Amino acid sequence: MFVRDWMTSPAITITKDKTLPEAVKIMREKKIKRLPVVDEHNKLIGLLSDIEIQEYLPSEATTLDAFELGYLLNKIKVEKVMKTIVFTTRPDVSIEEAAMEMYDRSVSSLPVIEDDKVVGIITEKDVFKELIDITGVRSGGHRICVVIKDVAGSIKEVADIIRDAGYGIESTLSSHSCTKEGYRKVVLRTRGNGNFIKMKDEILKNYPDAIID
Repeated sequence: MFVRDWMTSPAITITKDKTLPEAVKIMREKKIKRLPVVDEHNKLIGLLSDIEIQEYLPSEATTLDAFELGYLLNKIKVEKVMKTIVFTTRPDVSIEEAAMEMYDRSVSSLPVIEDDKVVGIITEKDVFKELIDITGVRSGGHRICVVIKDVAGSIKEVADIIRDAGYGIESTLSSHSCTKEGYRKVVLRTRGNGNFIKMKDEILKNYPDAIID
């Protein structure tokens, strides 16, 4: 899975000469929270989000009445509020690398750049959508969580129990976190109909600490 598969494209952008009310109108109409700021060649020069707008207004508006505030907002350009240090990604980057970048940088979005132009944007919401998709949670099924030895064939042993009970496998996730050395945690989600009692009994017989729901 790559950024290109989950990014919003084309990205809704804005230019630096637009005013804050114009930016807010676009955000409300499109139901978005971020606007990449581009030049006349669609090259990224900044990023404007609802956070920048909220952080900017108190310093400028605390002593103004409603009329003065409205006048001020119509004078403020995007260029004055946008942040100019923007972390980006590319369409061919894996979605997990993009998610790691967002996490490590403490940002909620990454404009997507190709050939020096903005071709999309990937946000934390897109990452959540991808997580939902790869786990198969929307398809229902049973979720089996087991801790197994980290050796070749160990996942297959669990999968075989699930298949022998008449189920298919919708997804398989594995992690080495929260386990002791030499073991891994595996979460499998079933697909289709099968013999739940048979599957549960067999899994618990071989993996007493398994969680099945």
